[in-house]
Amino acid sequence: MSLIERHHPSAGTRLRRGGTAAAAAALTLFAATACGSSGGSPKAAPSAPAPVTAAPTTPSALPSGLLSGLPSLSDLKKWNAHDWDTWAKQQPAFTQAVKGFWDLQKMLQAKPADPVAPPQQPTDGGNDPLPSAIQAQAIAHPYSQNPVDGKVFFDVGPDKHAVCSATVISDPQHPGKSNLIWTAGHCLTSGKTAQRYQNIAFVPAFNSSGEVSHGKQPTSKSQFAPFGVWDVSDAVTSPQWTAEGGETGSAASQYDFSIMKVVNPDANGKSLEETVGGSVPVWFNAPRDQLKITAIGYPSAPPFDGMEMERCNGGQPSRLSFDASRPAMEVIGCTMTAGSSGGGWFAVKDGRPALVSNTSIGPQESGWLAGPYLDDVAKSALDYLSKKN
Repeated sequence: MSLIERHHPSAGTRLRRGGTAAAAAALTLFAATACGSSGGSPKAAPSAPAPVTAAPTTPSALPSGLLSGLPSLSDLKKWNAHDWDTWAKQQPAFTQAVKGFWDLQKMLQAKPADPVAPPQQPTDGGNDPLPSAIQAQAIAHPYSQNPVDGKVFFDVGPDKHAVCSATVISDPQHPGKSNLIWTAGHCLTSGKTAQRYQNIAFVPAFNSSGEVSHGKQPTSKSQFAPFGVWDVSDAVTSPQWTAEGGETGSAASQYDFSIMKVVNPDANGKSLEETVGGSVPVWFNAPRDQLKITAIGYPSAPPFDGMEMERCNGGQPSRLSFDASRPAMEVIGCTMTAGSSGGGWFAVKDGRPALVSNTSIGPQESGWLAGPYLDDVAKSALDYLSKKN
């Protein structure tokens, strides 16, 4: 099947509805401390290369609803490009990697650390029973049917390399020529501690050839990065994640998404979409009862090593909520571990795959994953970055 029809999920296991979540299992973000840091303690947020603080703000400079630092959900859903731009200028400056920064050795050093238990469990409101585990399945090499899926590399501190997963998505303003990828918010910033990660880059179809599998050492970049290494030049996440996000699952996880813009390593080259051969549209406000989800990512924590692209046919999602005033997260059975964060969740719309969420959190003992429900806030963020020069 073609690359933009390759994610057709199987029926999978139909999940039970109703009841409360059996949330005794500890949740953790598959992020810099649990999804891909090569150093530092898993008990504390990784240190930045230099102290990073949010720019000072004044009430008069803030969009409506942002006087306390976080807009109300109803206000945020009404934001226009000016509101997003005003808010974005208050965040730490974005630093692009120098060309050629990421080599294979740095990528291989981006290993996951131990997960961290959350200080609290989800509330009962808006929760379903947790699904049974579904075993992740390795996707066969080469990844010719999955070139839109890949790995995101970034630095969480000096010589502390981290990794997530991501997907090439369609750009509403540049159809057929998208340079946008979708991943998790915690792959961009630490959240409430105001650390924006540095040197972010995307490698579509990482290790498609299998030349990095089983400890092999490829002799050329094309063997592990068949479409090149695409540095991220700009990105946006939700104000909820920015204001509240942390190392463990919380209400911020219900808006744990990020959209990133990349640049071709060849200044005169084609767009990312043209280079890999396609993109996946994002399906906002997707009806939950019509979804049968397939999740794709590069899990790095044992028993995985981050070299293989894996998939879970999770079937119909259930719900998990920390804050009943926000859309409940989608939940599927899946044994993927840290490193799969940010990886795309796909469902069929009009006969073709569309992205409906991304991996955000999961239990210490892998068995299920949860991702944010993509509502009007996520759509507004995509529209903003798509229109931004």
